[in-house]
Amino acid sequence: MLEYSFTQIKNSNNPLTPVDSDVELSHDFFERSKELLISADDVHVKGQFFYDEPFVTGSFTVEANVVVPSTRSLKPVSLHQKFDFTENYSEVKPTQEQLDEEDTIITIKDDVIDLQTAIEDNLLLSLPSVALTREEKDDDLYPEGNGWKVVSEQEHQEGQQNKVNPAFAKLKNLFDDENSDK
Repeated sequence: MLEYSFTQIKNSNNPLTPVDSDVELSHDFFERSKELLISADDVHVKGQFFYDEPFVTGSFTVEANVVVPSTRSLKPVSLHQKFDFTENYSEVKPTQEQLDEEDTIITIKDDVIDLQTAIEDNLLLSLPSVALTREEKDDDLYPEGNGWKVVSEQEHQEGQQNKVNPAFAKLKNLFDDENSDK
């Protein structure tokens, strides 16, 4: 677990507390993310903490190799993720004004800054909303089964334009009878 002391960072003689570490993701993390993430390897965090009254601020870059399910077929897709995040940590509950000014303020307990959980949460937030295998991208493949198939939005719209409403189809021949009587 990557845990740091708020008080030690606050009272340090050094203006920056560096962080440069490999990260082993927790079992709990994989349990809560099992539908979003198949695996994650080579997770590394680099950055620093610094004290800026009244917060300890952490600014980090995380790199990881992840495998996620394809959003079309659920087949595994390997990705390299690299993302940055910054969080502010406070010993006391932040005021509304502070919350309005800062993006992220985490209230800590027992003087412990839990960087492990921050990395895990931000890793999930960094995952793309669409992940496709190379074949799905290159060949524009969509899954299909017995009597069903997934179509692109464009194919769906084209199909809707060419679709005839059965109620109007009966009316189409209504005037043909009148024209044949003349």
